[in-house]
Amino acid sequence: MNELSQRARPAWGAVISMALGVFGLVTAEFLPASLLTPMAADLGITEGMAGQAVTVTAAVALLTSLLISTATRRIDRRYVLLGFSMLLVASNLVVAFAPSLTILLLGRVLLGLALGGFWTMSIATMMRLVPEDLVPRGLSIMFSGVSAATIAAAPLGSYFGDLLGWRDVFRMAALLGLLALAVQFMTLPRMAPTGLTRLRTLFDVLMRPRVGLGMLAAALVFTGHFAFFTYIRPFLETVTGVGVNGVAAILLGFGVANFVGNYLGGWMVERSLRLTMIAMPLLMGTLGVSLVLLESTPATDAALVAMWGLAFGAIPVAWSTWLTRTVPDEAESASGLLVAAINFAIATGAAMGGLIFDLGGALNVFAASGAVLLLAALMIVMGVRTRPLATARP
Repeated sequence: MNELSQRARPAWGAVISMALGVFGLVTAEFLPASLLTPMAADLGITEGMAGQAVTVTAAVALLTSLLISTATRRIDRRYVLLGFSMLLVASNLVVAFAPSLTILLLGRVLLGLALGGFWTMSIATMMRLVPEDLVPRGLSIMFSGVSAATIAAAPLGSYFGDLLGWRDVFRMAALLGLLALAVQFMTLPRMAPTGLTRLRTLFDVLMRPRVGLGMLAAALVFTGHFAFFTYIRPFLETVTGVGVNGVAAILLGFGVANFVGNYLGGWMVERSLRLTMIAMPLLMGTLGVSLVLLESTPATDAALVAMWGLAFGAIPVAWSTWLTRTVPDEAESASGLLVAAINFAIATGAAMGGLIFDLGGALNVFAASGAVLLLAALMIVMGVRTRPLATARP
């Protein structure tokens, strides 16, 4: 069966295997946040040093996203994706048996390679697994793995860390990665490389009309979100006035709403990509300002945070679909740029939020986050265009 006939019939099994891969990758990425204290105590290091496990992963993922398409330009995409899942399993095992911080960081480097590479390949792969009109639905299924990991990784990691020890949690994560690898091995079709991507291609794609502006707008959206999300716990504790259980309940509401938002985003994008791209950051920006201006109560803030989660659930689906319709002939290179922009936005949002938090507190962080998101929505209205589905083919 050739690839055109494969694409005419959606390969939903392969799509689900991609969602499992995403779930395994994001779970592994989030685990240190809930296991930092026992990891540091066991290795005889400070929590700040143990926290570098997160920094190293993000830095390697950013670099990998820019280089991976060039480095693997002659390799069947099936084998490349399976390789990333093997790196996920290896990363978790290296961390689980790490005798020192150096070996632990080596394991997290492997995870960064898997994260950056898998995300860069994922959008272009989805374009080859399902017909063009079903790409938003396929993306929403794949991104549901992120939402599921957001809901499960931190609380389950913390629970099993206390019950079994942090090393056993990473061994369990390795088993999860092995499951994703097995399902991908059974379902992913062969996908020959479609071009000889070079580093120059990244620059050429970025210089295409409106692509650079779109990447900037996407970066602003993710910067605004991560400024909000990184400092949501101190906001809930100091402004809303809830305890640990209240924070956990509100974050659970965020995660569940985010999961629903993935599927809502797929439904909305199938009807109007441009409206979705404008409406979601506009809603998030309005929510950020509302959290600052409205009287803070646990019920009000829980509802607003859940609405934020619902809106953000549609964001990755919308921007990934924008990429497939804007740069369909160089989707891997464009995906690398988008992944790099998002990783840069994560770092920028957290750093900017930290500076504002130290100077003016959580309320000012949320005000700045809302302002950045409203600016992003305005930029999308003024300058980011989306191609209709019928004309999106290369």
